[in-house]
Amino acid sequence: MNAGHGWAGVRQPRQSSHALLLIPIVLILVITVVDQLVPGDIHLGPLLVIAPAITASFAGPRLTGLIGFLAVAAQAYIGWHFGVLFSRNVLVQILALAVLSALIVFFGLVRERHQRQLAQVRSVAEAAQHSLLWPLPERMGPLRIACLYLAAEDEAQIGGDLYAATRVTGGVRIMIGDVRGKGLSAIGESALLLGAFREAAHRHATLPDLAATLEQSVTRYLADFEPPAEAGERFATTLLLELPDDDHITRMISCGHPPPLLLSPGNALTVPSLHPAPPLGIAETGPDAYTIDVVSFEPGDTLLLYTDGVIEARDAQGRFYPFEARAAQWNKAGPESLLHHIQRDLLAHTRGRLNDDAALVALHREPDSHRRHGRVIHSSGFGHAS
Repeated sequence: MNAGHGWAGVRQPRQSSHALLLIPIVLILVITVVDQLVPGDIHLGPLLVIAPAITASFAGPRLTGLIGFLAVAAQAYIGWHFGVLFSRNVLVQILALAVLSALIVFFGLVRERHQRQLAQVRSVAEAAQHSLLWPLPERMGPLRIACLYLAAEDEAQIGGDLYAATRVTGGVRIMIGDVRGKGLSAIGESALLLGAFREAAHRHATLPDLAATLEQSVTRYLADFEPPAEAGERFATTLLLELPDDDHITRMISCGHPPPLLLSPGNALTVPSLHPAPPLGIAETGPDAYTIDVVSFEPGDTLLLYTDGVIEARDAQGRFYPFEARAAQWNKAGPESLLHHIQRDLLAHTRGRLNDDAALVALHREPDSHRRHGRVIHSSGFGHAS
């Protein structure tokens, strides 16, 4: 779901800034001419400072400095035209305009340096994101899969949200999670959790054993790297899923993570009732502390996994994004189209800025020749349930 970028998009901002440069130039000419036409007790020269101020809003320090120089030259010309160039009043106006133009250029240099630093951080964060959040396969067994990651921070393109999927004997195991914190500070714990899942998912026969192993990994990591000032405040919520190939169900374990949405044909939407365990890193727990919740997952159904950045997104009036209602509207779309609609609608709701990172994974079970099962909304137990 990543869009490519062409060279046309690189040239467009520079071309636009050159076109906009006509505005301050025309403004300088108009002020200079009109100042010579109005009565002598009216002085428009001080308005020339508007030209470099406008230029700084769309151009870099060099062009801003050029416009500032032209504005100072115009102010000097006006004084020369009226024969008062070396009067105290005109000299003060010229000096004030030069100082203000220099300040505008200085702050433009500071802004440009800050933007370069942000671009470097963004580049590093994007590389980290690509190395950690491997693109999920479009198909795994009977599943069609689509994923989406939206970053909240301008400084970084990765936060604490994560997802992973792996093919195991007889089915697929999937994890979605949210590490407390955002930006580069969350990368270490995210990397640990993703690596632990990819390894442990193949070594443990049951989801409770897998969850307990992830808990141990996070606990050991926090013991070594958690800052003393944040003791007890670092944790990760996760949702573990196991989807067998030969049975129309999904087994889930929630570690403090919100339940998925189950979208069924006919615009039916169900929110399974889960029995969540504490988030990872809060309490060191064994396999017996985890409850497996079993939900029917029939051919044609779609499971929509998400992090709290989606449901906690607000508009300008502070209203939460109506996630369930909107997801139900696009139930008949495939997983890729479903996430595309949600992405566009979510960004429109928040005017393009999220307060928290958001991740979504859509799992669609393809129709097959297996027998239909009666729909089970919820059941629980330990170990594998069937």
